[in-house]
Amino acid sequence: MWVLTDRQKDILQIIIRDYTRTGMPVGSKALAEEFPTHVSSATVRNDMAALESKGLINKTHFSSGRVPSIEGYRYYVDNLVQPDPLDEGAEDLIKTSFNSEFNRIDEIVQESAKVLSDLTNYMALTFNPESGDNLKLGGFRLVKLDDRQVMAIIVTNTGHVIDKIFRLANVSSEQLETIVNIINTELVGKPLKDVMDKLKFDIPMLMTKYIQTPEGFLKIFGDMLDEAGRDKVHVDGELNLLKFAERQNIDRLKPLYNLLGTEDSVSKIIDPNSKDVQVRIGGELRNDLLKDYSIITGTYDLKEYGHGVIAVIGPTRMPYSKVIGIVGALREELTKKLLGYYDDDND
Repeated sequence: MWVLTDRQKDILQIIIRDYTRTGMPVGSKALAEEFPTHVSSATVRNDMAALESKGLINKTHFSSGRVPSIEGYRYYVDNLVQPDPLDEGAEDLIKTSFNSEFNRIDEIVQESAKVLSDLTNYMALTFNPESGDNLKLGGFRLVKLDDRQVMAIIVTNTGHVIDKIFRLANVSSEQLETIVNIINTELVGKPLKDVMDKLKFDIPMLMTKYIQTPEGFLKIFGDMLDEAGRDKVHVDGELNLLKFAERQNIDRLKPLYNLLGTEDSVSKIIDPNSKDVQVRIGGELRNDLLKDYSIITGTYDLKEYGHGVIAVIGPTRMPYSKVIGIVGALREELTKKLLGYYDDDND
């Protein structure tokens, strides 16, 4: 790790602050004028040369000024940044948004994505809490739509609803009711992993007494349980990425949106086990589509109810102190709201 003098740290902070605000390279004359104490342009140039030799700032082709490098941002985030406190307007927005009536965990986490995007003006992603052994099958229904089509509906104990329409020919309403009774008696209230185990052995044997070939239904039911058990990702502010894409990089947005549009891909990019608030910058994301972006994540911990993640995707040239402050504050408020929901649900 580099060792910087206090003045070099100040210069790096000013370069990052000014470049974040204007998008323009920062020169030695402007730096000298902004420095908190009197310092000559020559002294500033010497320190800028030292920072450049360490790879923390770069010289652009079209200006004598300097811009931060990925390594410069990394040093700044790790050693210099101080999260900004929320301003009054941001606090009011969070409180107002979370004071609404919510019927499901999904709704709260989705709202947090909207709030996070509104506060940062970047793209926001929020993950439902990973409940692990606490995620249970809360309810099951079959609704006959016509002679050939049936809708299956499952609900988890967190309020997550999955429904799927499928064909189930030559099955009477009485047989459907029997299937529902079997599922509700044998499976509802049990952890999803136990439900999946019973689907392999116990339930098929019971079903064959009432349906000649239950394999198709059991496969669909298993697929629905798989979906219920996967991380649920909520996205807001996708179009905000357009504001910050360089003109020559507009063509890269379509594959980037495709990448961020699937839960499996997002789950690989966002570390669900990250601790506290974490910043990953450019090449650290190990995907060429994200080389000009940074991702700031915050983990919210619900104790025995699991944990989840909120995240912001924005340009590497983002005001890190402001965004880190927002992510940290929002995850605390989201934690309080979700714990309150669970407590109310258990009463």
